[in-house]
Amino acid sequence: MTDDEITRLRQIIAKHPPGEFHFPEIYGPDWDRLYIGDKVKRGHAFMNAVRAGKFPGVTDTGAKKGGGRVYQKIENP
Repeated sequence: MTDDEITRLRQIIAKHPPGEFHFPEIYGPDWDRLYIGDKVKRGHAFMNAVRAGKFPGVTDTGAKKGGGRVYQKIENP
């Protein structure tokens, strides 16, 4: 995941309400245009970045539901 991608996703996450979310909600409308292999790669890169602390206030819940991994955004990181 590039620094530009991290910056873009941080800006989107900042506007997202607190609570649970799936990565495609954050990625945006281009998600549906990606090939499945690219979705897997980008989703895995996001999970690794969240676990590495690159998105303050976002945690990996370790759960999957509704079609994907669930992340949690807290109110004020």
